[in-house]
Amino acid sequence: MAKDLNKVLIIGRLGKDPEMRYTAGGSPVTTFSVAAGRQWKDGTGELHEETEWFSVVTWNKLAEICHEHLHKASRVYIEGRLQTRHWQDHDGIAHYRTEVVASDMIMLDARAPRDTHHDEVEGRDQRIARRDDAGDIPF
Repeated sequence: MAKDLNKVLIIGRLGKDPEMRYTAGGSPVTTFSVAAGRQWKDGTGELHEETEWFSVVTWNKLAEICHEHLHKASRVYIEGRLQTRHWQDHDGIAHYRTEVVASDMIMLDARAPRDTHHDEVEGRDQRIARRDDAGDIPF
């Protein structure tokens, strides 16, 4: 029997800070949008660009991690599946929303220092000291 596959892989940047809420049952859910761009040249050599926006939904522990560590313009890798929800508003108009339900997220930005400028300076001094002691660059 053949298996079906619903898998999405996205690398892009967040359009705004993630928003977290809790379901009635107490499960955390975080939503955010990710922009993935592409460039190409047409037959005449003219450069074109386009950006596709993806709505991303994360649940439970992944939702908490995304809410805590991601912010507007964060570069991320998202892996998940597509899901389309539909509902009717008060006027009876049908609405549809296709979302990526994420199962995995990898932060692609360099980690920012956690504490104050003082800690940055101390860390830099320690890296320089190690470089001098070892005689090579520490990265």
